[in-house]
Amino acid sequence: MSSHHHLNPCSGEVEHINILSDDLSALYLNDDYSDVTLVITGHRLRSHKLILAARSHYFRALLFGGLKESTQEEIELKGTNLPAFKVLLNYIYTGRMCLVKQREEMILDILGLVHQFGFTELESAISDYLKEIINIKNVCFIFDAARLYKLEFLLKVCHEYMDIHAPNIIQHESFLQLSDGALIDLISKNSFFAPEIDIFLAIQQWVKANPEMDPKEVLSKVRLSLISITGLLNIVRPTGLVSPEAILDAIATRTQTRDSDLAYRGRMLLDENVAHARHGAVVLQGEMRSYLLDGDTRNYDMERGYARHIITDTQDHCILIKLGTEFILNHFKMLLWDRDLRSYSYFIEASTDQKDWVRVIDHTEYFCRSWQYLYFEPRVILYLRIVGTNNTVNKVFHVVHFEACYTNHTEKLQNGLIVPTQNVATMDRSASVTEGVSRSRNVLLNGDTSNYDWDSGYTCHQLGSGAILVQLGQPYMIDSMRLLLWDCDDRSYSYYVEVSGNSWNWEVVADKSREACRSWQTLRFEPARPVVFIRIVGTHNTANEVFHCVHFECPAQMDEKSVGKSSINSGKQQQSLPSVSNSVSQPPPETAAEAVNIDH
Repeated sequence: MSSHHHLNPCSGEVEHINILSDDLSALYLNDDYSDVTLVITGHRLRSHKLILAARSHYFRALLFGGLKESTQEEIELKGTNLPAFKVLLNYIYTGRMCLVKQREEMILDILGLVHQFGFTELESAISDYLKEIINIKNVCFIFDAARLYKLEFLLKVCHEYMDIHAPNIIQHESFLQLSDGALIDLISKNSFFAPEIDIFLAIQQWVKANPEMDPKEVLSKVRLSLISITGLLNIVRPTGLVSPEAILDAIATRTQTRDSDLAYRGRMLLDENVAHARHGAVVLQGEMRSYLLDGDTRNYDMERGYARHIITDTQDHCILIKLGTEFILNHFKMLLWDRDLRSYSYFIEASTDQKDWVRVIDHTEYFCRSWQYLYFEPRVILYLRIVGTNNTVNKVFHVVHFEACYTNHTEKLQNGLIVPTQNVATMDRSASVTEGVSRSRNVLLNGDTSNYDWDSGYTCHQLGSGAILVQLGQPYMIDSMRLLLWDCDDRSYSYYVEVSGNSWNWEVVADKSREACRSWQTLRFEPARPVVFIRIVGTHNTANEVFHCVHFECPAQMDEKSVGKSSINSGKQQQSLPSVSNSVSQPPPETAAEAVNIDH
């Protein structure tokens, strides 16, 4: 091909990478210029030190690192698979490898060499390819290789695949070829989900197929207490693999332990809502139950679109969900009916047998509204019951939508409540302003800290009466908050802040009633406490009888953009202030009553 095809006219660069690759690949297994011979199982492969060293840290250290091999013309690579090494050596000279033509066993041999010789990009590429071709027949071999070479990505892929297909994997012949370490790793996981008696029978076959292995540690990972008593006596005992004492212990555990304390296995689907018909979930109790899991979070009103139950003091009514099978869960998402400002209290319990219930979420002491984002320690769950204990409007509990999943979340929990790092006083997190005067209802929580003036962009209340009241969507453990006081001139304010979980018991967390405060306020208090309601009460304004707040957040978010108008304008140059209404000289309303036109 003529060279002008390789000239980039824009940059004036000549690119002949293909020619370079072809020239180098011509040296593969070629005697020309070769200066080292690699010996593998008696076969001699003529090679070039410079190319090997340029392509691999391993060979660089071996050939130029001052080891005895640096001076040898022949170097034996012991324990190396010859066909696999030839494929790798070809890659070293060409930068190419076709995996589609290779048998899976060969690919795993190549992967071992790639790992040994430190070709990290190639290791990743082969791992990606194995992920694409993984199936019941090869997953055990790939899993063993991934463990041997400590390939985290491939291990994760194998675990996820094996978790989903556990019942088929224990029946497949390749299961018998797993190393003891891989087998222990596999059956130790709660998410390796198959009937325990089937796992035991598969291990019995593995023991037969691997007589040279000591089966004691593998057998110790079988959860005998999950096998029925008849299974233990009629199937496990006759094999002689388990001592009579261990069988008696298992029977005792099974009969004397609370069901919730048994070490159950469950399916684990990452970030997948399993409270859905496609995973076999059904609502067994509750009125209008067909709406709960239909996925519709928009079309609901007073008459339809929610499931409900009567709230009684005995808490004997509930919404009961049965999942399609036992699942490992740690997260619920729930939408409480929210077409007005009502609040609810509730708890959620989990069970595997409908007899022994564990309370995983307890919001009975708190007021909650709209979307609920709930986290708890992972556990195996088959049944869920949601029990409403309070509604601020009537005696009925209404749930529009419910989801359950397992997720890798970073939320920290304290006393069962989220300790948030992000601002939760937002409309996205179901927070709302329930008292205070403003042109639009939730302007205090909309995150806008720059568009405000004399006329709009703030929430206020008359000094001496009322307050600004913020309600979070659910209780959070809070130890800080931040607010922006209106600061388009050089006035200062005094105020205090109190918090509550249920709007009955209040606690002051910041008292600035004797201080002259301006612009941004960061409030920190120890220890963190459960908060649903935040009441901000103004006590003084040097300019008039109204308290004005532009922005509120909790916990406090420290970002660079937190610059109030006063720090931009030094509180003086009013004529340079941006103004939506062009009435720059007009001060904000003297009374809260003037700032009406509230958008509810």
